[in-house]
Amino acid sequence: MRGSQFWPGKVLPGRYTAELGEDGLVVVLIGMRFNHWWRVDKWLFMVIGMARMLRHLVERDEGLLANYTWFGRTTLMVQYWRSMEELQAFAANSDAPHLANWRKYVRKIGTDGSMGAYHEAYQVRPDSSEVVYVNMPAFGLAGALEPVPMDARRNTARQRIAYRRRRPNKSPAQTP
Repeated sequence: MRGSQFWPGKVLPGRYTAELGEDGLVVVLIGMRFNHWWRVDKWLFMVIGMARMLRHLVERDEGLLANYTWFGRTTLMVQYWRSMEELQAFAANSDAPHLANWRKYVRKIGTDGSMGAYHEAYQVRPDSSEVVYVNMPAFGLAGALEPVPMDARRNTARQRIAYRRRRPNKSPAQTP
């Protein structure tokens, strides 16, 4: 896994973008909400379980490219996955920590309202995305893939989208 908010790296001066491969990738928003924050007995296992899931994914190549996490009463993780198939395979894998943790959530919390959980997954295609970073570390898609410096073909949002639509099928590393 390349990207992580905890180790953002050095700031890249100037403007850059990220180029998706022809298959695109999947962006996942996932997290939880502490509706009864004082009920540590209801939510601590989920916090510990999430840390185990991330450690599992860092140690294995199961399709997660990058993860960024923000903490608060409602937590938010933004994840970048190579494919929807790899995301679903991880979620359903009985040897990975996700499935057991999800089943425990259903058993222990269910619909009692003490804690919420959510996820959203979006398939992102190269010709339907727009990405720009200015004076940032490699973050987001550029942290999951590779930052690509702006050039005359990618100066405006309209140019970047048009470039992606007409470029030959090349991986991001092969793109000039």
